[in-house]
Amino acid sequence: MLESDLAEPISAIRSVLNESALEAGAQGRASHTSFVSIGLVVASTVIGSAAQILLRFGAGNLNSSGLREILTNWPLLGGYACLGVMTILVVLALRGGQLSVLYPIIALTYVWVTILSPMFFQDQINAPKIIGLTLIIAGVSFIGAGSRS
Repeated sequence: MLESDLAEPISAIRSVLNESALEAGAQGRASHTSFVSIGLVVASTVIGSAAQILLRFGAGNLNSSGLREILTNWPLLGGYACLGVMTILVVLALRGGQLSVLYPIIALTYVWVTILSPMFFQDQINAPKIIGLTLIIAGVSFIGAGSRS
């Protein structure tokens, strides 16, 4: 396909996206990020970290990669359920906030998993991990502060 062949479909997609953005703005959605939306995303990060811990437990229980063993592994199923709840919370949060503000908050999942892992597994927290966690928290804070100005 030539670039000129793509011009019309791309133009149509842009038009639809622009109309959707205008409608959202007219309805008062996504013009700012509400504290409720931020709270929902933070809650989703906690649930997402629980999902990761459960998935790790479930993976440790697998003796084979058979479908039956996977479908009867309660920690794996619990992890999948947590991921579903996390997704629902993020979708609800996006109704009242800016994607550019809310999505980076999901990075806090890395923070919770790193903090929780030594409690359940033989993971170690060392200086590079602490520096990384500090940078993630600082980055999320800067993005949040930038959205308020």
